[in-house]
Amino acid sequence: MDYTAFIFTVILALLFAIPGFVMGKIKMANPSHLKTLSAILVYVCGPCMVISSFMNIEFTWYNLGQMGLFLLVSLGLQTVFMMAIYFILKKKYENPQYRVFTIGTTLGNVGFFGLPVVTSLMPDEPIVAAYSSIFVLTMNILVFTVGTYCLTNDKSYMKLRNTILNPTAIAAIIAMPFYIFGVKQYIPSAFYDGFALLGKMTTPVCMIILGVRLSQMSFKVLFLRVFPYITSLFKLIIFPLFAYLVVYFLPLTDAFKASIFILASTPCASVILNMAEMYDGEKELAANCVLISTILCAGTIPLMGLILNLTL
Repeated sequence: MDYTAFIFTVILALLFAIPGFVMGKIKMANPSHLKTLSAILVYVCGPCMVISSFMNIEFTWYNLGQMGLFLLVSLGLQTVFMMAIYFILKKKYENPQYRVFTIGTTLGNVGFFGLPVVTSLMPDEPIVAAYSSIFVLTMNILVFTVGTYCLTNDKSYMKLRNTILNPTAIAAIIAMPFYIFGVKQYIPSAFYDGFALLGKMTTPVCMIILGVRLSQMSFKVLFLRVFPYITSLFKLIIFPLFAYLVVYFLPLTDAFKASIFILASTPCASVILNMAEMYDGEKELAANCVLISTILCAGTIPLMGLILNLTL
């Protein structure tokens, strides 16, 4: 695994936040506008990222079956872990930090961080790119149900229809014909490039939003609050070890197990901040967890990679 390339990915993500931070400090960016930017990311850029990623995957029935299995396993692991935390902390849910903790410990940035890591770790296994896209899908199913509830404390979002009628799930449904029938070769390259370009905007724009939000916070709030570090401990170490322990003894391929482990090791999902901005949730706390976990993952993901090398 090319850890140098991964560290560069982390640094690049953090650098994307600097323009937003500077513009926030000099009052050129208004935090009240972040809700609009977040909506564009969630409803336009994110779905385009999913569609363009499926266009790049070669169809085989075996791959389709493995992707379906990966969907069930990744969704199950995230759900079980969050439910365990929920039942432990539900009596404290009037305090919003415990609700943010519930989703922050499980939902990860599996697209921007996860995809380059798993593909560099297993360059001879092209299906791992598909696994990353599937993990994005299952993570977003939980974002639009459990995640929205935790950010707003409104249980009306906990509806079955939200698992299907959300931007990422709809994008995956649209993308399936592109994948199964190889539609990409029949459409103008400019059409595909447009989807890909919008998808690639996801991380830079999200980190700019993070930078603007961080510009409104003091240094003490940014780095000296204990809660984001505890959330990061669960997200970067405890959850991936739990996920790996579950799949390790199952009759699955090494690529499948490794993808689950590494994708589970990614930092807190930036979409948590986007949803917090859209629904006026715990914006500062969500931004804090995303920042701290992103910085710390530069040390924890190589550690997870070492564990993987010693066990598979």
